[in-house]
Amino acid sequence: MTPTGDGRVRCDWCYGSELYVRYHDEEWGVPVRDDDTIFEFLVLEAFQAGLSWLTILRKRPRFRHAFVGFDPARVASFGEADVSRLLADAGIVRNRRKIEAAIHNARLFIDLQEKWDGFHRYIWRFVDNRPVTNQWSTMAEVPATTPLAETISAELRRHGFRFLGPTVVYAHMQATGMVNDHLLGCFRHRQVRDLT
Repeated sequence: MTPTGDGRVRCDWCYGSELYVRYHDEEWGVPVRDDDTIFEFLVLEAFQAGLSWLTILRKRPRFRHAFVGFDPARVASFGEADVSRLLADAGIVRNRRKIEAAIHNARLFIDLQEKWDGFHRYIWRFVDNRPVTNQWSTMAEVPATTPLAETISAELRRHGFRFLGPTVVYAHMQATGMVNDHLLGCFRHRQVRDLT
């Protein structure tokens, strides 16, 4: 970990791209309890499987447009014409299985929203509604998944969700602040911890 031009020390993974740095500084690890934003991350992370997160971040504005602002109800209403439209959109990742999974998952997302009075209430209960603050010193210590992510993934799959394996779920937990995986030396570790 080395300081950047602004003198701040950041997690190693965000160096090399201004977009990554901005995402790291403003979003990654910040607790999210807004259902539309949670849905956005679930969709984007499922599309990211097999690709770099930077690829997805670069395409994020187009994804937002293509998936109508990640409104779960609107995505849940998509039909075959929408699948065709999305497959023709070069601005997103054009993978039929992932597109169909996003639509399918939107319908299940709404079911859990209704059952739990908000999807955030469903997902955050896995961490007792408080982010887990980890104490990693190096990126080598940060896991790709955890037993808790495996449990959440299994529960989501039991409900019928697709493309949300343990690694994708753990990335979701990191992105939405269910876990704080900023390194101890990173300036955001304490800032994010204090948001809880």
